[in-house]
Amino acid sequence: MEATSIRATTTKVYVMNSTAFKFKKNYLSFRKSVLLRSPMDTKSISLNSIRAQQSTTTMAETDYKNELKIKEWEVGKFQDERRLPTGPPLNYVCPFEFRLVNEDDNTPRDILEEIVWNKDKEVSLLKERMPLDTLKKELENAPPVRDFLGALRKSHLRTGLLALIDEVKKAYPSRGVLRKDFDPVKIDQAYEKGGATCLSVLTDEKYFQGSFENLEKIRNAGVHCPLFCKEFIVDAWKIYYARTKGEDAVLLIAAVLPDLDIQYMTKICKTLGLASLIEGVQLVGINNRNLGKINTRHLLEGERGEVICQKDIIVVGESGLFTPSDIAYVQDAGVKAVLVGESIVKQDDPGKGISGLFGKDISP
Repeated sequence: MEATSIRATTTKVYVMNSTAFKFKKNYLSFRKSVLLRSPMDTKSISLNSIRAQQSTTTMAETDYKNELKIKEWEVGKFQDERRLPTGPPLNYVCPFEFRLVNEDDNTPRDILEEIVWNKDKEVSLLKERMPLDTLKKELENAPPVRDFLGALRKSHLRTGLLALIDEVKKAYPSRGVLRKDFDPVKIDQAYEKGGATCLSVLTDEKYFQGSFENLEKIRNAGVHCPLFCKEFIVDAWKIYYARTKGEDAVLLIAAVLPDLDIQYMTKICKTLGLASLIEGVQLVGINNRNLGKINTRHLLEGERGEVICQKDIIVVGESGLFTPSDIAYVQDAGVKAVLVGESIVKQDDPGKGISGLFGKDISP
């Protein structure tokens, strides 16, 4: 049996057995085909890493793998590829929760993992205050969804230029506050006037000094550009919550979410009418933060490029864009839209910042 763990490869599983999982009655038919290894059978388990030495819970994939459909992800694979801190139970999209004992010192390996751990705790508290059933009722009062994907396509076809997704970002973990006189509504209005097609709003409070209140304020201010909620989503609850605040599109980070979670959350987005940007798959994001190591042009050549053209996928170049030559680089690579924050939000006049980035006035 192939065994894996949600911890790093040095982690050992101690407190898992079949009673740790509470199956719903209508899924009992899967019981015979899902085998869970008891920790009493062995003192340690050889662990395999799935993504960046982050892995999954102990399980066997047998006949049920072919029977299980994504729409039944409530039972799903007992899988999470994030290395979580010891303490609170692991929160899945599905209804299973359990605790693992970790021998490590539980120090985040990098800023992304630190943010994700914080998000796990944050969403647990939010779900206690507002259960999902209650949150879903709030959707009735949400403003209508606008076509984020369509707006990007129309802009690119109309102008022949890269469609611009401008970002409202007050701070960055490694750079501190980017703009002290931060007024999200005024900034977005300037973005829209300057030629932005869509707007991205950072909603993380602890690390980026953003908020869902900013998202709601911008939507209620009458900004016409579709809004992209840029959040570190680790639980489907946040997708519903962002929709109540007026989002039109949402970010799903491949380095954070297990594959089945991404597929499940993508289905939720489709149900709500939202576009999902996956970093996909009508909308794909390539992060250019380190242009010295990430070759955007190479990523869009050959077989990948053919698939992207055949499926009419919009590729968004994200981050690391500061000059007209940067814009020319990603456009030449095949990118059809760019998401830009820091290089424009720091300008006294964001509208002029857009013109400076593109090397010309792109306002309508």
